Amino acid sequence: MLTVDFARLPVGPGVRVLDLGCGGGRHAFEVLRRGADVVAFDMDKSELDDVAAMFVAMDKGGEVPLGATGETVQGTALDMPFEDDGFDRVIAAEVLEHIPDDMTAMREIFRVLKPGGTAAITVPSFLPERICWALDEAYHTAPGGHVRIYTLAELSAKLKSTGFEIGPHHHAHGLHAPYWWIKCAVGVNNDDHPLAKAYHELLVWDIMKRPAATRIAETLLNPVIGKSVVLYVRKPAA
Repeated sequence: MLTVDFARLPVGPGVRVLDLGCGGGRHAFEVLRRGADVVAFDMDKSELDDVAAMFVAMDKGGEVPLGATGETVQGTALDMPFEDDGFDRVIAAEVLEHIPDDMTAMREIFRVLKPGGTAAITVPSFLPERICWALDEAYHTAPGGHVRIYTLAELSAKLKSTGFEIGPHHHAHGLHAPYWWIKCAVGVNNDDHPLAKAYHELLVWDIMKRPAATRIAETLLNPVIGKSVVLYVRKPAA
């Protein structure tokens, strides 16, 4: 399940990409499949171990184009162990809402991105996120949870003040917002509730089968209740 639109963030052979806060690696895997060199970066060693194992499996399975590389690095977004201007692209998908000092993380993204390079920044959309916070306090108070709700205007202003040129944006995962509303209504940790289980099964089916009906429905829902907003920004050329 990809949040970033790779038509807007083109990657391929010879392009070096940082997947900041890679989590389970969904974007890193897609970048590698497209032939780029990807660094999957996260604080969680167990997540990185799984991502590294998948990189190996993809290579053995013939999914990695010749010359493309995937590596994992552990660290914090507030002080990344990378050289200045080292990446052509940066992906930060659902990361900044977890970081109290988000401006430092934005400055680090700016620092490691090459002049003329592009970053895709995704955060939870304001309205779906606000509903989740209202329905269940545990949704955002758990350790490592969300510390803020961004408006698109706030996210754009902060990134612009960091030095980025603001580009296009879009919303994603319109079918996922109702699932989280259900989860928050019945208790965000209540995975066994019949309604939550049923909707989760629907989402898994949709991800696996991708039928035309749900693709059309999500396209219509995304601008209204898309769970994530994706903003593309550029570091000015030197």
